[in-house]
Amino acid sequence: MSTSASKTLETFDNPRPQHDFTIRIRIPEFTCLCPKTGQPDFATVHLDYIPDQHCVELKSLKLYIWSFRDQGAFHEAVCNEILDDLVAAISPRYLRLRTEFNVRGGIYTDVIAEYRQPGWQAACRVELP
Repeated sequence: MSTSASKTLETFDNPRPQHDFTIRIRIPEFTCLCPKTGQPDFATVHLDYIPDQHCVELKSLKLYIWSFRDQGAFHEAVCNEILDDLVAAISPRYLRLRTEFNVRGGIYTDVIAEYRQPGWQAACRVELP
């Protein structure tokens, strides 16, 4: 596998597709460029998903995230682009992506996008004493 930026997301078979389980990934070094000024924008990407048949391979995810470094993108657009690409690659049961952008001009921006597989229902939350 290459160590240069790539838009390719590799996958592997879910080792337990019969279970709903959550994979949480935090990526604290996301960067892209402001499409208006060309200045860098920095964010932490929070990815939570319940896989169906496939999981995203982490090194390919890292290289995918690097591919945004020289790309101009509005916060809202980049969050939804990442969500769409992940859904296309792994077809999860559920995916929630949060892009938590660092302050710029005194303003913090968080963008949250979600996907639910048609017909999938989350299990009821269990509250333990």
